[in-house]
Amino acid sequence: MPIMRAIDFEAELWEHDGKGAWCFVTVPEEPSEDIRLSGAMPAGFGSYKVEATVGGTVWRTSVFPASECFVLPVKKAVRKAEGIEVGDLVTVTLDLVV
Repeated sequence: MPIMRAIDFEAELWEHDGKGAWCFVTVPEEPSEDIRLSGAMPAGFGSYKVEATVGGTVWRTSVFPASECFVLPVKKAVRKAEGIEVGDLVTVTLDLVV
């Protein structure tokens, strides 16, 4: 599948307080708007498929709408591989998969 241009940002890793202890980073407003205006078709729940990169770890997932911005789930394997914990500032590259 072709991948659209990269979106780079930094955001704090946070843990959802609900069941499952999911961890996320919030995509800032401007990159979130870039995603909305990209022309890519959203999938279920208004999500967009992405290839995410944190450090040397690359994985395919989706970003999900949350208020004005999107959130990116950061799975345990990525957090472990990159040595990141809740509260850390994380540099993220997103490529939209279309």
